[in-house]
Amino acid sequence: MTGPSLHPSTTVLFSHLTAENSPHYRAILDLFAAAKRQFRLHLRPDDVLAEARWPDGPPPLEAVQQALSQLVQWGNLQAQPDTARVSTIEDFYRKRLLYRMTAGGEAVEAGLQAFSESLARRAELQSVALDDIRARLISIRELMNESPPDSAKVHGALRDLVHIFTGLSNNAEAFMAGLARTIELQRAEVAAVMGFKTRLIDYLQRFIGDLVTRSTQIAELLLDLAPAEPMLLRLAAERDSRNAAPDDADADREALRTRLNSWAEHWEGLKLWFLPNGRERSQADLLRASALSAIPRLLQAVALLHERRAGRSDRAADFRRLALWFAEAPTDTHAHRLWRAAFALSPCRHLTLVITEERISANTPWRSAPGIAVQPKLREQGILPTRGPPPKILDRSRERAALAARVAEEVAQTEAARAHLATNRETRLSELGRLDTPAFRMFLTLLGETLAAQTSPDEPVERQTGDGTLVVRLVPLQPQSHAELETELGRFGGRDHLILIKRT
Repeated sequence: MTGPSLHPSTTVLFSHLTAENSPHYRAILDLFAAAKRQFRLHLRPDDVLAEARWPDGPPPLEAVQQALSQLVQWGNLQAQPDTARVSTIEDFYRKRLLYRMTAGGEAVEAGLQAFSESLARRAELQSVALDDIRARLISIRELMNESPPDSAKVHGALRDLVHIFTGLSNNAEAFMAGLARTIELQRAEVAAVMGFKTRLIDYLQRFIGDLVTRSTQIAELLLDLAPAEPMLLRLAAERDSRNAAPDDADADREALRTRLNSWAEHWEGLKLWFLPNGRERSQADLLRASALSAIPRLLQAVALLHERRAGRSDRAADFRRLALWFAEAPTDTHAHRLWRAAFALSPCRHLTLVITEERISANTPWRSAPGIAVQPKLREQGILPTRGPPPKILDRSRERAALAARVAEEVAQTEAARAHLATNRETRLSELGRLDTPAFRMFLTLLGETLAAQTSPDEPVERQTGDGTLVVRLVPLQPQSHAELETELGRFGGRDHLILIKRT
């Protein structure tokens, strides 16, 4: 597939980018673009000379006039006589011109501006966009509950939702694609790598927590809006179709159908992001998995950097050094000696191949030994054919069933512990009752994560767990209060607290 080709007359508009005095042309056009944003109708050559940001100092006025004339020939600017300063007949016949940008010149500047902004943009994981999507969906749900719905408000909220979602998906895709920074990390300083690692891990963990919480809420809102989806999309398409140019009835219906298909496509993409479609996971889950996998990749790069600084052997560096030695070898004899010293492959009997009738010494070099027939399987697949019947396939169904039963038992124990602890109401530690081993271990994990965020033993603290599924809040009671828990592993005691554990 090839992209759309430019008309020959439009390609001339970009000639100033490759011209000899390209920096001067860009300074002039940057000034005209700024004047356009300031609603200035035209500029004179002396205005250009005084206001342009010249890269190496202002040129003579004659050079500026020549550059303006060249830009007029290319079609970026257009000139018209300047009659505002005419006071005599001689001034009237003297060449005085005003310059302004053409439509083609404006299009070129807009394209170059979008190109530079796209290159300079840093992709990011937009946690705020998740909140905005949730807020827009709540607004749409409330608007659709009205009778009749306000089409203008529904269309505006849906348009904002699509804009926010497009930015979220594009930035997330670009951010995850840019995480492959192993080479840059290996060449950086240790302090810079460690600082970047800490900031990136905190950034990813914060976004993952927000993604787990908000994606569930957004999925629930999308399910709530499923019955009103046809009416919602039709309202937006009908309001969009009002902008279409007047035509016959068939063209109007086609315009409505086109806009309806466009809105349906956007809405389907939103649902695929937050709702599984039965065949695969949602895009939000895939993004979460990708963000989680980025953390061990970064730690692996840091570990590799530490290994290199510790002086361990690097195979790639060794091969590069060996290649340099081969290139510097004065004769073939020295190169052969270097080969034997590096790889020790001088004897020809080191492979288990078909043994010939002729007895050959193990010290015979390859170039002096007769040829050996290499079996086709070794030549094609790199392995020798095995002798005898193939090995029997072991039946692992019993072991797999035992592992599946064990995993199911652990999952059931974990869910029972969550049900026992996550009561969504405040209670005292002393009133939790007897805890079995799974519940007590989960309680210790939650307590440890929460107390780690506490700066003072007398202040309340609230923290979300690392997987983003639970919220734990602890409120200390009087210092002399005491709570003691009976568990299967023994007694656990300490200062009493009010504890609230709830699911997100």
